[in-house]
Amino acid sequence: MKIHFVAIGGSAMHNLAIALHKKGYEISGSDDEIFEPSKSRLAKYGLLPATKGWGESMINGSLDAVILGMHARADNPELLKAQQLGIKIFSYPEYLYEQSKDKKRVVIGGSHGKTTITAAILHVLNYHNIDCDYMVGAQLEGFEVMVKLTDDAPFMILEGDEYLTSPIDKRPKFHLYMPDIALISGIAWDHVNVFPTFGNYVEQFRIFANLVSEGGTLIYNEEENIVKEVCESVKDSVTKLPYSLPEYIIKNGKTYLYSNDDMYPMKVFGKHNMLNINGARFVCNQLGVSDEKFYEAILSFKGASKRLELIAKNDSVSVFKDFAHSPSKLKATTTAVKEQLPEKELIACFELHTFSSLTAEFLKEYKGTMNAADTAIVYFNPHTIAHKKLPPITTELVRQAFDRDDIKVFTDSGVLLNELLTMNWHNKTLLLMSSGNFDGIDFPKLTKKIIENKKNTI
Repeated sequence: MKIHFVAIGGSAMHNLAIALHKKGYEISGSDDEIFEPSKSRLAKYGLLPATKGWGESMINGSLDAVILGMHARADNPELLKAQQLGIKIFSYPEYLYEQSKDKKRVVIGGSHGKTTITAAILHVLNYHNIDCDYMVGAQLEGFEVMVKLTDDAPFMILEGDEYLTSPIDKRPKFHLYMPDIALISGIAWDHVNVFPTFGNYVEQFRIFANLVSEGGTLIYNEEENIVKEVCESVKDSVTKLPYSLPEYIIKNGKTYLYSNDDMYPMKVFGKHNMLNINGARFVCNQLGVSDEKFYEAILSFKGASKRLELIAKNDSVSVFKDFAHSPSKLKATTTAVKEQLPEKELIACFELHTFSSLTAEFLKEYKGTMNAADTAIVYFNPHTIAHKKLPPITTELVRQAFDRDDIKVFTDSGVLLNELLTMNWHNKTLLLMSSGNFDGIDFPKLTKKIIENKKNTI
């Protein structure tokens, strides 16, 4: 099979390209810009485009299919040429379905928690040498790539993103996977540039829940009322399995999960992660993994990359980073860190970075989300807002939105960095939350300076 990728450099796209290359397909691709780590990983497999940009010459009748990335535009010359020649054009999720349509498909959906749940499932299956295909939205320890496709694996685990499919297909990605087993972890308004009302956003999950196959299974977090309502209304031919928060305790900065009078020390922590682990357990049960085998494996689960990840610590200070960007994720992560290390002062630093979070209307959704932090810091870049062609927001508007008089708001990453470096970090925790990097702050370098700061030993 000869497959061409339009916008091969994307996080998801380059992983699919590598997966198909490893399966023996002949892969070509193009992009107008490719960043790390995609660039190095494509180069490792000989898939890095020789030149930058688009070209009609890349498209010819010998191709079996073209896979179109979200980064490309509807007027992309390669896309137009493929349409003209009548070559089959797939979006990323369409091609994943094409590769898994004869397998049992497990799709993990939710506004928050889906990456961690998918990662936990894959960790357990890998631990017990249970073969599966998969697609997950983060790099996982012990897994070379984020997509695996084979002919022999009996089922495929898919992280179900609700964002749009491609420039020419405005359906949410998870509507294309047609699950036999589905999970919904939570519903909290996100992607407001695409789903302008909460009702419209919820409807996408309602559609997803009703796509579960006849005789299939729908697993859901019954602790969220909107999730419960959506899932309980699904047709009776689908088995519905609700899960809730398992019993756990925190002792000396360590979280222990209880099950049948047994106590399991966990490497991840926080109420939201305990919920995520319980959801993963329900899925693994459906795949033939007993509770005993599940807990044996989950003890070594460290979480997904960039999800409440400990960068470094010493006796005085701990530094975490997290991908949190939506209000629900921000609140859950901040609360989890404070709950885990209550004796330490928590400095929570959050970057308003995604398209959704940079609008005055949506900012109101952040009210109270950082209240668990002893010191709350918010950063945004006015130039980013202008580049995205959004109306400007002010520091005062941000302060009002978070509803916290003592919140610190920065618009210059250099000033923010200086603020962090001049703090006394004795008996403190730093939590960095962003889907970006605060406009160039080097997290490892910052962490090294904080950890080595002589004031830590005062």
